[in-house]
Amino acid sequence: VQLVESGGGSVQPGGSLTLSCTISGITMSNACVAWFRQAPGKEREEVASIDSDKTILYAEAVKGRFTISRHTTANTLFLQMVNLKPEDTGTYYCAADPFPMCPSRLETAQSFFNHWGQGTQVTVSS
Repeated sequence: VQLVESGGGSVQPGGSLTLSCTISGITMSNACVAWFRQAPGKEREEVASIDSDKTILYAEAVKGRFTISRHTTANTLFLQMVNLKPEDTGTYYCAADPFPMCPSRLETAQSFFNHWGQGTQVTVSS
């Protein structure tokens, strides 16, 4: 199983970025996939998840600004981020597990995932 993120970069507050995660070894349409992030000096935290039934969860901090989606044919996960804030700065990771349903609570989801990407850096600064 391999997960490869891309699309990170540096933007000003209010800017936008779209992250991608190409997954091999797991069929995304039958799996739970998610985005997490880790700010400098802080623990990794959940951002959003989507499962085989297209049930989507978002962390409160990103609701209304981030959109998780997937392209099942290309087996690629996306995270569209708009109106970015300095507190969105961090390393963003995609995660996957072949179980078709995601945890019902993002806050306790980290231990659920067995496969992680290497991360892509997002910096929001003026």
